[in-house]
Amino acid sequence: MATKTGSLRLERLTKEFGNGKEKVVAVRELSLTINPGEFVTLLGPSGCGKTTALRMIAGFETPTGGQVLLDGDDLSAMTPDKRPMGMVFQSYALFPHMTVFDNVAYGLRVKKMSSSEIKSAVAEVLESMSLSHLANRAPNQLSGGQQQRVALARAMVVRPKVLLFDEPLSNLDAKLRAQMRVEIRSIQRRLGITSIFVTHDQDEAMSLSDRIVVMRNAVVEQVGTPDEVYRRPSSVFVADFIGRSNFLEVESAVEARNGEAKVVVSGKKMTVAAQTKALASKKPVLLVRPESISVTSSKSRGTDFDKGEGKVTNVVFYGNHVEYTLDTHEGEIVAVVSDPIYDEIVPVGKIANYSFNPERAWLLPSDSSHATKQDQE
Repeated sequence: MATKTGSLRLERLTKEFGNGKEKVVAVRELSLTINPGEFVTLLGPSGCGKTTALRMIAGFETPTGGQVLLDGDDLSAMTPDKRPMGMVFQSYALFPHMTVFDNVAYGLRVKKMSSSEIKSAVAEVLESMSLSHLANRAPNQLSGGQQQRVALARAMVVRPKVLLFDEPLSNLDAKLRAQMRVEIRSIQRRLGITSIFVTHDQDEAMSLSDRIVVMRNAVVEQVGTPDEVYRRPSSVFVADFIGRSNFLEVESAVEARNGEAKVVVSGKKMTVAAQTKALASKKPVLLVRPESISVTSSKSRGTDFDKGEGKVTNVVFYGNHVEYTLDTHEGEIVAVVSDPIYDEIVPVGKIANYSFNPERAWLLPSDSSHATKQDQE
């Protein structure tokens, strides 16, 4: 099924609700270019503005300011049904009284296509999504994953230039969500369709996206590839929201070269990569991801990067990895050790060595506060 994909540009897109003292800014001057065939995810906590942004792109919300441009054309005057876009909703939004075939065919009938054209187009998309054998079933006869594929097929059959996803996997269990992520990404790559996905789930964002747009309090915190936002977050908030983090206090920091800084952490000197604004911060912090920290028995020999020791306060064995919580002079540190040897796991109450390679650390400005519990709900 050939799809003509589009180039989408958001220019200072803004949405305000209410007026006067009651005015709430849901999205503030969002500017973003999404290239043809690119998969971009809007990620952030509840209330950050990501869903409102998606609804403005789809035409369900009217922007207070700014523009939505598709292939250079302003869509402001277009109603949702006139925009060359498809949307997959969180609730699937399937018609319960229609068969799978009729649900998928609905958009084509609205366009007044001929019966033969509808039959051919629906058959093609059902075949591509392994749904042909379910064509005559009702939605209540399908599993959650099958219903989601039908919703996706209905959005794709009209051959939109842009495909929009509004948290479509949130109603599925964890295993099915993982399977559907693979299916959605595979179909999107095969068709090369420009896609925008909204979620608060970092795993979905990391596994699906070419780029991730991290939002907070109506504005964009960072735009980057999954690797960039995880390994090189722009702020403490992004670091804390994308994955788990350890923030170590930095005693001193001076510029080195090529984006690096010489720092002292717990009396130990090291050279680390640094965010551009880190050295201008009053008190920068060092980000070290849990999987970058090694934990060994206090009797083991150390490495050149040994930081110190801590008391093991919690141990969780997951089979393919073990997660430690250590009480150290730097505060609580979480470490994830892959492929552990069960007999060598340091038990709760014992003292353990912990270490990390400075090449895996990242210096951040602490001016932006840590994400709060409310931010992450």
